[in-house]
Amino acid sequence: MSYDPEFLSVPVPLPRPADETSIEELPYVHFTVLLDTDKRLAAVTAVNISGKDLSRPPRNDRWRYDPRVAEEFQAGPDVYESPDLDRGHLVRRLDPVWGAPALAIQANDDTFTFPNAAPQASGFNQGKALWAGVEDHVLDYADAHDVKISVFTAPIFGPDDPLHHGVRVPRRFWKIAAWTRAAKGSHLRSVGFVLDQSAQLDRIQLEAAGRPRELLPDLGGFRTYQVPVASIASATTIGLEQLVKADRYEPSTEGVRGWVSPWKQLSSTDQIVL
Repeated sequence: MSYDPEFLSVPVPLPRPADETSIEELPYVHFTVLLDTDKRLAAVTAVNISGKDLSRPPRNDRWRYDPRVAEEFQAGPDVYESPDLDRGHLVRRLDPVWGAPALAIQANDDTFTFPNAAPQASGFNQGKALWAGVEDHVLDYADAHDVKISVFTAPIFGPDDPLHHGVRVPRRFWKIAAWTRAAKGSHLRSVGFVLDQSAQLDRIQLEAAGRPRELLPDLGGFRTYQVPVASIASATTIGLEQLVKADRYEPSTEGVRGWVSPWKQLSSTDQIVL
C-alpha cells in the first residue's frame, strides 16, 4: 500500500535521483520515501491522495526512527533540538490518511517517521501557511473535478545549505502535483512549486554567531513560488521528464520589454495556475 504508480489513469512512475548509490526506498501506507542515507534526508517523497476519502485522525506527534534503516543514517532528534528548527513534514500528515479506518490511522502514524521530516525554520507566518495552502488548493480542485492526485515533495540541496549537527539544512524545497482528467482524454497534468526559507536560515545563523538582535535583518516571509516543473528538474538530479511534459504552468510576460519571469512569487492561492 505504498506509493502506487498506477493510482492515476495514466501510469506515473516514482521519480528517482540519477545516482541511487545512497538511496534507501521506504514504503509506507499510501506513500513512499526515497531516503538519501548520505544526506540523512529524503531525496524524493511521493504520495497518492484520494481527496474525497480523506479522514482526520488525531495527531500523535510522536516522531520516531524508521527501524528499517540504521539511526545514524536518519536526521533524528538532535537535528531538531534547536527551537529555531521544526520537524517539517514532507508528506503532509493528512495527505495519505484515507481508505479503511485501520489503514488511515497507520498512514497518519507513518508520516511521523524521521525519513519523512526535514528541518524547516520555525514560525508559521504567512509564507509558511501559503506553502501548506498550495496543497489544500490543489486538493480542492481535485475534489471539485472528481480527480485523484499524486504529490511529490523533497528538498533542493545546494552547496550553501547551512550545516547543523552534521546535516545540511535545505534552503529550498520543491513540490509537484500531478493528476489526470478523464474528460480530457486522461492526459496527465502537473504543476510545480518551490518554498524558499533562506531568509529565516540566514537570521538563525546570524543569531547563533552572536550578532546583536537590533542589527539583524528584517525577517521576511517564507517565499513560495509557482515555477515551471523544468526549473525543478534543472535544480535537482531527479528524473522528472514525464512531469515536465505535463506541466500546466506557462510563465507570464512582465515588464515593459516583455521580460519573461518563469518563477511567480505567490501571495495568495488565488494566483495558482492549474
